[in-house]
Amino acid sequence: MLRLPNLLATPRGRLSAFFLLYVTEGIPLGFAITAVASQLRRMDVGPAAIGAFVASFYLPWAFKWAFGPVVDVFRSQRFGHRRAWIFAMQLLMAATLLALIWVPLPVGLALFTAVLLVHNTFAAVQDVAIDALAVNALRENETGLANGLMFAGAMLGQAIGGSGVLFLMPYTGFQGSFVLVALAILTVTWLVVWPMKEAVIAQLKPAAEQAAEIVGTGWRSVGAQMQQFAQEAFQSFLGSRGAFVGVFFSLLPAGAMALSLALQSNLAVELGMSNAEVAWLTLVSTLTSGLCMVVGGWISDRLGKRRTLTVYVLLMSLPVLAMAWALHQAGYVMPRDVGDVRQDALIEWLWWTTVAYNVGMGLMYGTRSAIMMDVTNPRVAGTQFTAYMAMSNLAIAFAATWQGQAAESLGYPMTLTMDAVLGLSSLLLLPWLYKSREALLCDARAAGRARTSALVLGALLGLALAPYLWVHDDANPWAGVINTVLTLCLVVAALFLYAATLLQQHSAALRRWCLCLALALLAVYLRKFVPESWSALADQLGALVCAVGGLTLTGLGVRAWTGLQTSQP
Repeated sequence: MLRLPNLLATPRGRLSAFFLLYVTEGIPLGFAITAVASQLRRMDVGPAAIGAFVASFYLPWAFKWAFGPVVDVFRSQRFGHRRAWIFAMQLLMAATLLALIWVPLPVGLALFTAVLLVHNTFAAVQDVAIDALAVNALRENETGLANGLMFAGAMLGQAIGGSGVLFLMPYTGFQGSFVLVALAILTVTWLVVWPMKEAVIAQLKPAAEQAAEIVGTGWRSVGAQMQQFAQEAFQSFLGSRGAFVGVFFSLLPAGAMALSLALQSNLAVELGMSNAEVAWLTLVSTLTSGLCMVVGGWISDRLGKRRTLTVYVLLMSLPVLAMAWALHQAGYVMPRDVGDVRQDALIEWLWWTTVAYNVGMGLMYGTRSAIMMDVTNPRVAGTQFTAYMAMSNLAIAFAATWQGQAAESLGYPMTLTMDAVLGLSSLLLLPWLYKSREALLCDARAAGRARTSALVLGALLGLALAPYLWVHDDANPWAGVINTVLTLCLVVAALFLYAATLLQQHSAALRRWCLCLALALLAVYLRKFVPESWSALADQLGALVCAVGGLTLTGLGVRAWTGLQTSQP
C-alpha cells in the first residue's frame, strides 16, 4: 500500500504543503466569482443579484477573526490541533458543494447563495487553522518564500475553480462542475492533510478524560480568550496613529475592483464571450496577477512601500477608466440581454484592460499587506493583522454589492468610472500609515482616540441609523448597499460597547448596561429575518435601540478613558 509522506517533516515539504493548502482556499473563490457568476448571467440573472451573491461569498472572511479563539481552544491530541480543523473543514467544504447539485437555478438562487455562504464559512475557518499551523510549523528562514508561495497557491486555486471549471463544463455540465471542485479539494485532503503529522504539544490523554475537559472548561476558556481578544484588539487599534488609521485604510477599497469581481464576468457574457473564452481570460489574468505579486513585493522592499503602492493603485485605475471609455464610445451603457450581437471590438478591449488591471492588482497585493504589517503591534499581531485583512474582505463585499446595483441603475461606463475614482481614496491615508518610532501598545493619545471614536459612533447611531430604520423603504434599489453600511456600523458599535465593559474604570452597572446594549445592537441585524407582518415593529424597535446606543456612546465619549494607558508590548 502506498504510504504518503508527511510534508511537514522537510523544508521543501512544508513549502509544498502550504502552497497546496492555499490552493484549496482559492478554488471556491474562483468557482464563485467566475464560473458560477458567468453561468448565472447566462440564465438571465441580473447584475445586482449576482453582485449580492458574490458579496455574500466574502462576508465570512470579513469576520474570520472571531473563529480564532475557537480554533485555538478546541483541539484534538490524537489527530493534531490544527490538522484536525483543516481536515474537518475540507470535508464540510466538499459536502456543501455536492449539496448544490440538487438546488435548482435560477429559482433557487437564495438557497444556492445560503449554501455557498455556509461553504465559505468553513473555508474561512480552514484559513484560520492553516495560518496558525504555518506560524507553528515554518522555520524563520522559510516564512518569506512560504508566504509568496501561499499567495501564488491561492491564485492558482482561483484559476482552477474559475478557468478550469469553465474549460471542462462542456463535458461535465453545470451541475457536474460542483463534483469537480469538490474532488479538487478532497485530492489535497488525501495527499496533504491526511498523512500530515503535526507536532504533539502535550501528552495524549484518554478520550473520556479529554472529552470531560472540553465540556468542563472548554466554553469557559473560549469566553476568557474572547474577552482577552476583545481587550487586546481594542487597545491595538487605538494604540498608535498608524494602527488607528489602518482601520479606515482597510475599510476603503484596495484600488479599483470592478475588473476583478462579478461585473467583469457579467460583461464578458453580455459581450458574447463563450465559456472557453471567459476561461482563457481568467486564466491569463490570474496567472499574471500571481507573478506580479512576487515582483511587486520585491520592488517595494527596495524603493519604499508607500511610494510604490501609490503607483500600483494608479495603475489599477487606468485600465478601468479605459474600459469605461470604450463602452461609452460604443454606446454600450446599460446591461443587455444575453445572446445579443457579439461585440468583438469590446471583447478585445475587455481582454487587454483586464490583463493590464491584473498587473497593477498583483503589484499592489503584497505591498499593501506589508504596509498593514508595519502598523501592526507585534504583541497582538495575530489578532490585529487578521482583523485588518478581514475588514479588507468586507470592503470587497461592499464593492461587489454597490457595483451590481450601480450597473443596473447607472450603466457600465458610469459604474466603472466611479470604481476607478473610489479606488484612489485609500491613498489619502497613506501619509499616516507608518510604524511608530516606539513600540507602544497604547501611546499617550490612545484615550483621546477612544473618546473621539465613541462620539462619532454615537452620532452615526443616533442621527443617521435610527432615523433611517424609522422611515426606510425596502423597495429602494440601493437598500442592499445601505444595509451593508448599516451592518458594519452596528457591529463596530457593539464591539466598542463590549470593549467598554472590559475597562475597570467604569462602574459595574455601566459595564452591564453596555454589554446588554451591545447584544441589542447585534440583534437589530436580525430584524430582516422576522415575518413581514412584524417587520415594521422590528424596524421601530431597531431605531429605538440605535437611538439609545447613540446616547450611551456619546456619554462614553465625554468620559476619561483611563483604562487605555501607555504601555510597552
